[in-house]
Amino acid sequence: MSFVLCHFCLLSGIMAMRQTPLTCSGHTRPVVDLAFSGITPYGYFLISACKDGKPMLRQGDTGDWIGTFLGHKGAVWGATLNKEATKAATAAADFSAKVWDAVTGEEVLTLAHKHIVKSVTFTQDSNCLLTGGNDKVLRIYDLSKPEAEPQEIAGHTSAIKKALWCNNDQQILSAADDKTIRLWDRTSNETVKTLSFDVSVSSMEYVPEGEVLVITYGKTVAFYNAQSLDLIKTVDTPASIHSASLHPDKDFFVAGGDDFKLYKYDYSTKEEMESYKGHFGPVHCVRFSPDGELYASGSEDGTLRLWQTAVGKTYGLWKCVLPEELASENSDPLYCQPTEIKA
Repeated sequence: MSFVLCHFCLLSGIMAMRQTPLTCSGHTRPVVDLAFSGITPYGYFLISACKDGKPMLRQGDTGDWIGTFLGHKGAVWGATLNKEATKAATAAADFSAKVWDAVTGEEVLTLAHKHIVKSVTFTQDSNCLLTGGNDKVLRIYDLSKPEAEPQEIAGHTSAIKKALWCNNDQQILSAADDKTIRLWDRTSNETVKTLSFDVSVSSMEYVPEGEVLVITYGKTVAFYNAQSLDLIKTVDTPASIHSASLHPDKDFFVAGGDDFKLYKYDYSTKEEMESYKGHFGPVHCVRFSPDGELYASGSEDGTLRLWQTAVGKTYGLWKCVLPEELASENSDPLYCQPTEIKA
């Protein structure tokens, strides 16, 4: 795969910045989900779920391919890493979820389901795995007791798209095709609160710092308090949005959808800051890295792309230089030399 670095160009004496993402190839079908690990002593990592059935692990700040998890016999709809990047989990159309050793790449556990699995997520201590899918049931697996039956939570009337832990793993948020988001109590299995919409929710992100829930539906990006499910604000976009992610500092958020574009909005004012096209198909998923320096997007075109949060900043494979010929003429201009790196 090859990565082309972002660059600055001088036009009519004015320095203009252009966002050029790192392109991560390797998948052969649409990329439908992605997730970052936490920051580890070795950096942070990125996992992608794809309809080709071969989830991939990459270095998070460069996109360098590390390995592919082989074992599923159908499209992989969901993928996640634990904070330490020592475990991975995947959800697939072969009616199974799998747990992997993310260091060796070996399959640790296969969890059989009754239908397509769409979502997987670890508890903070990595001891339990939450799954959801087309059989409308949430399941909690105790990974220390792989032979034990999972705890089941039923209530949705259509396929579950996404399920996430919240409130220190004491509650669960789930989004389903029944046009609802539900907040569940883990102990009682009861619904705490339900949000209803006119259309199905396309994505859901939980930000524990501040207890913010980011959801997308239609052309809307909405922000809720994750504990009370009270609405904070909504932002209307020009296109149907499939995914959105809030920056760790909550200064802005990014979103992508049907028109192949990535949009960046000011979180406070709700004003569009910029938009740009890089993918050659609808954007299915977008997430900020744990340090907020970049965000990753996955698309129908089969690629992942890494976008720099602050264009021009030296970070990862993005390196800004001041050429001697420009420096001799003017001490101010910067020029980020296009550099191609093959891996």
